[in-house]
Amino acid sequence: MLEPRRLGVDTHPTLLHTAHGTDRLGGCCDHWWMAGTGSPDVVDVRYYNPDQPRLGLEVLSFATLRERLLPSVAAAPSRPDFHQLTLVTRGDGTALIDFVAYPCAPGTLLHLRPGQVQRFPADPQGGIADLDATLVVFTPAFPPPLPASSAVIDEGFSPAAFSLSAEEYRAMSVAVAEMAAEYATLAERDASQAELTVELLRQLLAALLVRMARLPHPGEWNPAAGGEVFRVFRGELERAFATRRRAAEYAAHLGYSPRTLTRACLAATGRTAKDLIDDRVALEAKRLLVHTGLPVASVGRMLGFTEPTNFGKFFERTVGATPGAFRATQR
Repeated sequence: MLEPRRLGVDTHPTLLHTAHGTDRLGGCCDHWWMAGTGSPDVVDVRYYNPDQPRLGLEVLSFATLRERLLPSVAAAPSRPDFHQLTLVTRGDGTALIDFVAYPCAPGTLLHLRPGQVQRFPADPQGGIADLDATLVVFTPAFPPPLPASSAVIDEGFSPAAFSLSAEEYRAMSVAVAEMAAEYATLAERDASQAELTVELLRQLLAALLVRMARLPHPGEWNPAAGGEVFRVFRGELERAFATRRRAAEYAAHLGYSPRTLTRACLAATGRTAKDLIDDRVALEAKRLLVHTGLPVASVGRMLGFTEPTNFGKFFERTVGATPGAFRATQR
């Protein structure tokens, strides 16, 4: 049973919370109850492994996840503080990640990152989809710090879904199955053997992430082409998008010329630094508009807009709808 309690207001431009509880995943959930509606919205899910509480990794089936979910959690958008890989082997549904719908069919690989807002794969009636899928859930600190795997888990702009070819699917299935088999043996091993198994799981996860790094990306996406300039920019953007809006400011802060920064972003994504900054601000605006009851003007102020009209113009230009119209269509 989830029991609401009042929490303090977070000043960072992320979703706000006013109630707290625990879900069947064993993790804590913070719920936002929209003012005047009484209906739950975003559920913040913190990582917790009920079988191996000290392990930053869990491998489970989609059926097991369905059994654990409270109905209120299953029906609401949720935002984990961990990575969630989902490899679909049977069934169909539609997942929603940060307002983008992703069809889920055999051969689909989903990657949900910490802080992203999802709705679990659903059937046409809106219920949880009847899928056969394996989930690999892990904390950001669990994988070994290898450059290739770090590029996958640290890359905030990379795709949330892949439609795998038959060859890619076979390779991913083998990799995930090996992880699941090793994970299942942990409870049976003594302390020394369990320690070795945990290290093996780290390496198997790293190998899985490297396989993901080799998957073809849509459009002109190629993070490696942006080099170190793009790597440090994307990290700084995630930290400062609410307070720093101009590409020249990011360039100066990072010690590059604006031209060098834009060239790196174009090489990596096919988009300018300004485009990427605007996209990140617009994404946070969407989250706040849809998943909180904050007035539009307050959303704009949280994202650095001193005048509501300027926020409205920015949002309409970037998203293609006014803030009020977007909020109305997404609820």
